[in-house]
Amino acid sequence: MMENRLRKLRKDAGLTQVRLAEEARISRSVIARFETGRTELSTKNLMKIAGALGCSMEAIVNGGKADGAAS
Repeated sequence: MMENRLRKLRKDAGLTQVRLAEEARISRSVIARFETGRTELSTKNLMKIAGALGCSMEAIVNGGKADGAAS
C-alpha cells in the first residue's frame, strides 16, 4: 500500500514525520493522516514529499525506482 511505502521511504531516509514535513514544507498532520490511511495525498503534496525524500513519485505510488530515475 502506498502509505506503507511512504513510511518505509521516510524511515529509510532517517526522517521523522516532523522532519519530512519541514523538508516538504507541508503539515506533519498531512503525513501522519496519510501514513495511517485516513487521507490520500494530493498530487501537489506527493510531489513535495518525493522531492524532500529525493525519490520519484513513482517510488511512493507504485514502488518504482526510489532514485527518481526514469523506468
